[in-house]
Amino acid sequence: MARTRVKICGITRPEDALAAAHAGADAIGLVFYAKSPRAVTIDTAMDICRELPPLISKVALFVDAHDSDILAVVEQVPIDLVQFHGDECSADCGTFGRPYIKAVSMREGVDVSAYAKTYKDAAGLLLDTYHGVVKGGSGESFNWNQFPADMNKPLFLAGGLQADNVFQAIQQTRPYAVDVSSGVEREKGIKDAEKIARFIAEVQRADSE
Repeated sequence: MARTRVKICGITRPEDALAAAHAGADAIGLVFYAKSPRAVTIDTAMDICRELPPLISKVALFVDAHDSDILAVVEQVPIDLVQFHGDECSADCGTFGRPYIKAVSMREGVDVSAYAKTYKDAAGLLLDTYHGVVKGGSGESFNWNQFPADMNKPLFLAGGLQADNVFQAIQQTRPYAVDVSSGVEREKGIKDAEKIARFIAEVQRADSE
């Protein structure tokens, strides 16, 4: 059985990035969305990336950002992937010289396979809880029965994950990766190293059963 990858999103401090790396995370997420309590500047993102050991992917998250703002980030920060969390069209997502992930808001009746066809060049789709106000990081789960099986594209599971439920989530959905933000925080934007370690240990336990 394939190993479930782990992305710790909403990193705002170098020490939190290091805690994620040391616990075994595959990727960290850097939020470039001013309305988020986890937003970072280019300078902060560069400081975080400088502290990371090799082979940890850096993902830049945007929500309906201007092209110039996205380009400023990918030109200055050593970003590996771009994650789009807004209403970006497929034609725009692939124009920044990096592989991209497209978030799908999982409201009732969403057709994930249709998203996969529309965003056919996406490296993966991130299925997150629909929320009328916030774009990710809501701390709420969606109905995991909506998670599709046998998709010909990597699927990331997000939304309301924490150490207490990620084992069940993986057992039920078998995603390519899980993405967590608020579920491993001490307060908004500040991660908790122990929660990160416990979360990843539960992911590993799920993979072993």
